[in-house]
Amino acid sequence: MTTPAASGIPASDPKRSGRKLTGRMISYLQALPLAVILGIFLVFPLLMILIVSFWDYDFALMYPGFYTFNYAETLGSWVTWKTYLNTLKYAVIVWGLTLVIGFWVAYFLAFHIRTAAMQTVLFLVCTVPFLTSNIIRMISWIPVLGRHGLVNTGLVKLGIVDQPVEWLLYSDFAVILAMVHLYTLFMVTPIFNSLIRIDRALIEAARDAGASSMQILTNVILPLAKPGMAIGSIFVVTLVMADFITVLVMSGGQSASVALMMKNQMSLLQYPGAAANAVLLLIVVLMMVAGILRIVDIRKEL
Repeated sequence: MTTPAASGIPASDPKRSGRKLTGRMISYLQALPLAVILGIFLVFPLLMILIVSFWDYDFALMYPGFYTFNYAETLGSWVTWKTYLNTLKYAVIVWGLTLVIGFWVAYFLAFHIRTAAMQTVLFLVCTVPFLTSNIIRMISWIPVLGRHGLVNTGLVKLGIVDQPVEWLLYSDFAVILAMVHLYTLFMVTPIFNSLIRIDRALIEAARDAGASSMQILTNVILPLAKPGMAIGSIFVVTLVMADFITVLVMSGGQSASVALMMKNQMSLLQYPGAAANAVLLLIVVLMMVAGILRIVDIRKEL
């Protein structure tokens, strides 16, 4: 048996070790700016919210300490559970509608528009509403859905209804409609990105093998579009769960969400209670995102 020294191979190469150490240091230095930014603007605020959630408070001041009654009051209240269920209801319905609408819009852009220039133009048309703020886009629904709005006026004149429909505005229907309007593009973009990457040769091969259009859609296109659908689902779910202004405006204050409950607590200077709600909401959203990531591997899109 020969040793490294006997065979002429050095036991360790100091130059190679030095190069590895230098490369590792360069990698750490490259990652340092991003780590500092994430630490200051993400980790530190989340840590402060977690700490404040255990503080005591009254009508004017907060008292540092370690108290668990904020979580006990939040989890022990039937109002909290009802609000969370209402928020989850919004998230599920809006997610389902935006997924269906977003997929077919992206499918049309990817497979029925032949030129890249026209795809870009039509995609920019989809982004036109985002040139205005969310509040303006929500308020624009009021003259459309109101008691004397365009929809009710048209229904009455056509004789479809005798009286204006009351539930079109300031209802769950109005909230869901506004959210679908606001967040569908967040579903269209990642799905379109997935569909545009599909090799058209796969579709031609499936068609040559005798597959129908429905079989191509279900067995080729949908499986390859799953990463984009998962990314869009994460966007939509997190946005809906954190939305309070849409619920406040479009329901006329008649409905509630977790984010709106936290906003009301902060307006009453109940910051530790709002922080406890924020921590619980973050846990719920992370569980939903983790469930999506367990079903679909989105690393293909990253």
